[in-house]
Amino acid sequence: MKVVVQRVKEANVVIDNKINGEITCGLLVLVAFCETDTKQEVDWICNKLLGLRIFSDKEGKMNLSISDINGGILVISNFTIYGDAKKGNRPNFSNAARPETAIPLYEYMLDILKKSNLKIESGIFGAMMEVKLINDGPVTIILEK
Repeated sequence: MKVVVQRVKEANVVIDNKINGEITCGLLVLVAFCETDTKQEVDWICNKLLGLRIFSDKEGKMNLSISDINGGILVISNFTIYGDAKKGNRPNFSNAARPETAIPLYEYMLDILKKSNLKIESGIFGAMMEVKLINDGPVTIILEK
């Protein structure tokens, strides 16, 4: 499981010319699963996301988590994170989980995050999406489990 986490001032996802989800001040999370991922990896990533201290405190130091600031999280499925372009110019996505594995894990991830009582928004698995964001910092962290 891999996630790309971006601290954002605002972000939204548009599907079929309609905003499907949007947040202000929070995290944009692009997530990809591999075939061997289980709920254990999802639990670890969710706990890490909720506790990751990448928001500034009163002294300007990154000491606060998304939970501390009561921010929002926009979660977008993105299998291309597993793209391997070491050989040739066309990425190979064979390490990405098939939908029958990834969809239940994606839904489980959303369910876990929603238990945090933060604003949790998402895209639609497999949909063609336009993701818009204003990266804050920029702060971008890659997590892998």
